[in-house]
Amino acid sequence: MRKRKGRVLGEEEARLWAGVARSVLPLPGRLVPSVPEPPAPPPPELPKPQAASQAPGPLAAKPAPKRIGPPPLHPIERPVRRKLAKGRLPIEGRIDLHDMTEAVAHYALLGFLRRSSAEGMRHVLVITGRGASMGSRGALRRALPYWLETPEFRGLVAGFESAARGHGGEGAFYLRLRRR
Repeated sequence: MRKRKGRVLGEEEARLWAGVARSVLPLPGRLVPSVPEPPAPPPPELPKPQAASQAPGPLAAKPAPKRIGPPPLHPIERPVRRKLAKGRLPIEGRIDLHDMTEAVAHYALLGFLRRSSAEGMRHVLVITGRGASMGSRGALRRALPYWLETPEFRGLVAGFESAARGHGGEGAFYLRLRRR
């Protein structure tokens, strides 16, 4: 039987392989490979001194912090939720996701929210259902908060809360859409 020649491992690959090899018990007569020293990190750059004419004054503008992605979701305030529950604030749209699979419900909800946002709606009702059996929390009811955290929904939805009993209770949610 001929011994097979392998390729030479790079520095990073050798470090990874040594870490894997250390995590297992070696065969009798075998040694754990040594870990090569990690490369030294580059020295930190020192700030360049500014000329006296360019020194920042007390009114110098600070750069605004960069926000990555849409803003976070916020819960709907208690007075607004109470007005929605009592009908004093209109629910401008509603969608019922009963009897839909998660994939179908996801895209149906996304399309509904895009249309609602384009029409200038502010508060909508999403009915997910509570679940098919006793003790079940319902797949759509559990999935909705996770969907709303994704960037595609966060650009449309400002916040959400469970609906009042008259609008579906545990099986429904009020959603506040972002202003255009």
